[in-house]
Amino acid sequence: MKVKFNRAALSEALALVTTVVPSRTTKPILQSLKISAQKDGVSISATDFEIGITSLIAQAQVDEAGDAVIPADRFAAIVRESIDEVLELESAEGTCHIRGADSVFTVYGHQPDQYPAIPGFEGEAHVEADLIKLQEAVEHCLFATAKENTRYALSGILWEAIGKKLTIVGTDGRRLAKYKLALHADADKKLESEKIIVPAKTMALLDRVSGTDKDKVSVRFVDNKIILACGNTVISSNLVEGNFPKYEDIIPTDYKNKLQLNTAATLSAVRRAALLTNEDSKGIKLALDKKSAVFTCRAPEMGDSEIAMEVDYKGEAIEIGFNPQFLIDVLKVIREDTFELHLGQSDRPGLIKSGSNYVYIVMPVSLT
Repeated sequence: MKVKFNRAALSEALALVTTVVPSRTTKPILQSLKISAQKDGVSISATDFEIGITSLIAQAQVDEAGDAVIPADRFAAIVRESIDEVLELESAEGTCHIRGADSVFTVYGHQPDQYPAIPGFEGEAHVEADLIKLQEAVEHCLFATAKENTRYALSGILWEAIGKKLTIVGTDGRRLAKYKLALHADADKKLESEKIIVPAKTMALLDRVSGTDKDKVSVRFVDNKIILACGNTVISSNLVEGNFPKYEDIIPTDYKNKLQLNTAATLSAVRRAALLTNEDSKGIKLALDKKSAVFTCRAPEMGDSEIAMEVDYKGEAIEIGFNPQFLIDVLKVIREDTFELHLGQSDRPGLIKSGSNYVYIVMPVSLT
């Protein structure tokens, strides 16, 4: 194999693909990248057996077709530190030579036929959506997924595709985020009865794919895998097994207390009120009356904070405690200038709405 790369285009592809490479593994070949050069282009692939990714590099000249498997960290470091506009990669029998204007690197890799196969995108899409809109939906739900593995089904994002709507949901048992987005066309009918759980890591990888308002994502579900294609990138991943909670039962529908708040001002108030939280006092209290919303925190042996906001509130006076980080997380992703806060009793979850497509539920905390 012999290929000349535009270094900037190669570096951009490596920044995405290398995120899949495992830092630790019992299979050393997984810490390498597979490079395939054909007449129609050059692709770079990585996998950790759970997730696979292939990126096509358009700005490459193929002088000799072939495959190479090269250690990811070494190759990425060479490309990153290079000052050349063009880099040449030549490979034969597991040895790779990388040449610049004044440099030559020889790197020992693996035999290409030993590298695991990575699924490509073949066939009709089951779901099609705008890339930017799907990424926005992911950003609104990803932070709410469980970080620990004790509840495996909660470590992913639920997909429900019905007609021209896709609903995605993330929860860790203490909060829940739900986002609806429009699809390009009706989803495959077979998906209507399916509860598909996509790993959070896969969704985070999709969120890193660069694109424009004109780019779309095509999605297939095959053999308990999800395969996503967008432009020059194909991502494949195992789905999460398990039962996702019946999230509709968790979303309150009977709340009468609600108000509209400025997103940026509320985010600032919550962050400032949380400055004095500690291990003994991790919560902040929200006290609402007709004209004010007051965020307070009291930490033993440290002090207390009080941040007041003027509001127009017509509901009942209420005091409720929240984990401030759970509020900060959601307020950071809301893109509208204002949002709605709905409340029941102090022992019931708070409900945040942004636009007509986003709902966020957060459980209260006891401050006694």
